[in-house]
Amino acid sequence: MGPRRAQSSTKGSTRCDAELSPVGSDRDQGGGLCWCEHLRAAIRYKCLQEPRPSAAPGSHSFPLALLYQEVLYTIRHRLGKPQPQHVADSRELCAYVQEAFGMDAEEHGAILQQVQELESPIFCLKATVKEAKGILGKDVSGFSDPYCLLGIASKSQELAHPDSKRRLKAVVKDLIPEDQIHRTQIISQTLNPVWDETFILEFEDIETASFHLDMWDSDTVESVRHKLGELTDLHGLKRIFKDARKDKGQDDFLGNVVLRLKDLHCWDDRWYQLEPRTETYPNRGQCHLQFLLTHKKRATTCSRTQPSYTVHRHLLQQLVSHEILQHQAGSTAWDGELSPHASTVLYLHATQKDLSDFHQVMAQWLAYSKLYQSLEFNSSCLLHQITSIEYQWVQERLRPEQKAELAESFQSLLTYGLSLIRRYRIIFPLSVSRSTERLQSLLRVLVQMCKMKAFRELCTLSPDLPGMVSEALKSGTTEWFHMKKQHLQPMSMEENGKALAKLLLEVIGDLQQCQKIWNKFFIRWGVAEHVQGQLREVDAGMSKPTAESLFQLYLNLQELYRMKDFLPKRDGPLALSDFHQWFKEAVPQWLQKAYSIALERAQRAVQMDQLTPFGEHNKHSTSTVDLSTCYAQIVKTWQQLNWPDPEEAFMIMVKLVEDMCKIALMYCRLIKERAEALSLCEQNEGEAANRLCIVVNNIKQLRLLILKLPLQLDWAQLERRTGAVIDRQQIQHTLHHQLDSAVSCLDHEVQDVVQALATKLEAGIARHIQELSASNNAQEPEDSILPLMKFLESELQYLNEHLVQENFKSLLALLWHHTLAVLTAAAGPQVPSLQHCRKLLELCFHAEGCGLPLETLHSSAFLSRLALCSSSSRKLIQKYFSNRIQEQLDISSEKYGAVTIKALYRPAEQKLRVEVLNAANLIPLDSNGSSDPFVQLTLEPRHEFPEVVARSTQCKRNELHPLFDEAFEFLIPSEKCRQDGACLLLTVFDYDTLGANDLEGEAFFPLCHVRGLDADEDQADMGWVPQTRLPLTHPKPSGDEILQLLECRKGDKEAQAFVKLRKQRAKQSKETA
Repeated sequence: MGPRRAQSSTKGSTRCDAELSPVGSDRDQGGGLCWCEHLRAAIRYKCLQEPRPSAAPGSHSFPLALLYQEVLYTIRHRLGKPQPQHVADSRELCAYVQEAFGMDAEEHGAILQQVQELESPIFCLKATVKEAKGILGKDVSGFSDPYCLLGIASKSQELAHPDSKRRLKAVVKDLIPEDQIHRTQIISQTLNPVWDETFILEFEDIETASFHLDMWDSDTVESVRHKLGELTDLHGLKRIFKDARKDKGQDDFLGNVVLRLKDLHCWDDRWYQLEPRTETYPNRGQCHLQFLLTHKKRATTCSRTQPSYTVHRHLLQQLVSHEILQHQAGSTAWDGELSPHASTVLYLHATQKDLSDFHQVMAQWLAYSKLYQSLEFNSSCLLHQITSIEYQWVQERLRPEQKAELAESFQSLLTYGLSLIRRYRIIFPLSVSRSTERLQSLLRVLVQMCKMKAFRELCTLSPDLPGMVSEALKSGTTEWFHMKKQHLQPMSMEENGKALAKLLLEVIGDLQQCQKIWNKFFIRWGVAEHVQGQLREVDAGMSKPTAESLFQLYLNLQELYRMKDFLPKRDGPLALSDFHQWFKEAVPQWLQKAYSIALERAQRAVQMDQLTPFGEHNKHSTSTVDLSTCYAQIVKTWQQLNWPDPEEAFMIMVKLVEDMCKIALMYCRLIKERAEALSLCEQNEGEAANRLCIVVNNIKQLRLLILKLPLQLDWAQLERRTGAVIDRQQIQHTLHHQLDSAVSCLDHEVQDVVQALATKLEAGIARHIQELSASNNAQEPEDSILPLMKFLESELQYLNEHLVQENFKSLLALLWHHTLAVLTAAAGPQVPSLQHCRKLLELCFHAEGCGLPLETLHSSAFLSRLALCSSSSRKLIQKYFSNRIQEQLDISSEKYGAVTIKALYRPAEQKLRVEVLNAANLIPLDSNGSSDPFVQLTLEPRHEFPEVVARSTQCKRNELHPLFDEAFEFLIPSEKCRQDGACLLLTVFDYDTLGANDLEGEAFFPLCHVRGLDADEDQADMGWVPQTRLPLTHPKPSGDEILQLLECRKGDKEAQAFVKLRKQRAKQSKETA
């Protein structure tokens, strides 16, 4: 990966260090170095002698600085909303890549400056119009001849239609210049057109750009006789009269889609509702669109001189090597899972460069297979790339140099793997844990690699892998024997007998190990190849009917092979012994067919579902029954396949589980959309709540179906079958990880719907508590809370009848926390009756053990908040400043700069003297790249120092490191300095002539720490007072708990004034929420 990685210190051990560690003593009895240590030292030397990359144009290796420039450019020009699993903060990504590339601050700053000076790329939206369904029929025949017009409008173009209502209904040709409008083909006579056309649309600013698509029905001039010939019903006759009033050849509007680009992810694939211009036909069907936000004409050196595929591979290799070394530094083995930061950077780079999934997998294989030969990680991480390349392989996708590169990676890994097998006694010593699993994983990788279509097509000579492994074992055994002979060579003739005895013991011990342990890994290499049979090899490009007929043939041959026990004894194996291999090319199509059928059936089930309970005792609807049938059909496909090869069966299982998880997540999205669509039609709040209950019960039922898959698919049997070739932890990591991820997503969906149900009740709860807090204190608490109790009883009884118990408990928990939040916000020290009301509510939610448990009701967070609520407003303000002082003491970063002061208290005069010396590293807030800073000094809280006015320093023009050197004196008693929260607030502003001053930052100096406060006698000279450097901070924009409580006290003017001031500061904050 370049000289930086090769010359790094021993942060993480190389494969050479880890795998060649000796078993037992490293030195013989005479004190000389053993053979193992020599070998380890030699290989380590080879690993560290990696040549410095060349910067020549067109070369496949280039300096690390150029690659770092490429990744910073990628982060700087990221597009689209971040995916939920990705890192949204670009500063976090920059810090991560700086560490991954080993750049110090100076190098990082220099390259970042270069990136900022580079020209921005051309931003592009790669839009694919896939298909539409359920569109309006505008022709006499009841069909349409649809086509689409699409383009991107900027904000300036939309201003041409100042009327907002007309702007939303404006068509593409009125809104976008003609040379920027793209048009699809016309699909004749259909209501479900399929285009699958891709367009590249350029835009300048993602914040102001919007995507517009109009769908039109193409009309050609036809005679009345021709139209009457197509007439099928009365609606067709109405269309003829309507056409007669139109201009000849005028196209009919079918609907449009308008999207803001800033609302799109880097990659989106969705169905969008076609919107009308009028309310005549509000339901106009849907359009399936795919979007990819990409770059063109990137200004980096790598992008201009190197292929995108090559740059991405080098970036991947750099980040993966960093991830591996990070795990090694923590003494853990890397399992192939990239961190969110690395995944985000690679995802952004691949999408911006418009790399296909196939080329991304190719880059991963080349990077991982190369890193495996130098760094220590589990070889099973390579299996995912092997499987992906196998299923996506089409040789024509690659250029000649890419084919050569891929073939070289195969040969290199094969050679390296055989070299490890040749030295398996040293590389995989039994004294080291998991050695057998590592060897087993390596063998599986080599087997699967040699079985790949890509390997067979690109490598000219098909290797005899069993023979090569056998030869490696033989030569390795010979080397090991000679090494043992030299190691045990006697020093004199008298020791000859002892040496021979030791050598014999070594050989016997090795034979015992081979018999008990190693033979089960290598024994199958000696098994002869069976007769393939008389069927011709199946081509991967077969048609779907051919694949379906082959499936039936496969089942028939399977039945025939089961009769082998009834045949007379034979000298050799049956020709049908490996018949499943003849159908290997058809398996992907069989799996895809099973997935497509299940997917379509699930979609139809959702479309037909009215979201009413299925049966008297069920709380879910009909679509869950159909979904259960879909899963049962996939399980049946797995059982019918009964694939003999355990490794290939494992990969088939992985694909089936992945497909079923995809169907589950698709069902969640569709059933929620179905509930929303039905609710929009009826506009009935009660029915809408009913449907939400059905939706959450359906998802819970789907969760149960998912959890039954291990038993239905008999994972236990698969684990027993693959026990000799696949590590149990690999099965656990792959299959159970897929299942756990799907279940986690379903749980999240359930929580979202339950939250939606809770939101519908929160307004009513808040209203009753507001009335409760405003009631007369003389009224009994039981009478005051009675309306709220009745409201909760009626609503919860209804939901308990319509929700399964687990979902109802989740809803109760949400409502309890919301009720507490509103209750504590309304509570205060002057309303003690609300405390009694809280206890009555506890009885309601606990329901004598049938509701929420007491530990949920008595949360520590609530008790803490209750203590705050019982405090006065002034106590809360003091608590707020105490918290800020503690944050000030804990902070070490100076990302907003710092201010330096000296402070001294003179007890005899009761004066606090403050010298503001300087500020440093301020952030530039003016357009000229500088600032005009000054410092404001106030004593807080204000109610403790009502007579002390704010003081300010002089303003320093165009300075980011201003020198003030000004002194101020405040007349305050010493006991005030010792109050909780008492502090000197130093606020650095950037002076603005025309508008409000901008916030540079603020710092809190606790007055209880000031020098001289506890001194017996005055110290008039400040020379002995040390300087105090205070990092500047910005208030966090997210709501502070204390400020929220103060804001709820509408009648307290002091509290409202304090909240207003802090909110003004928060608006100027540069902290993210």
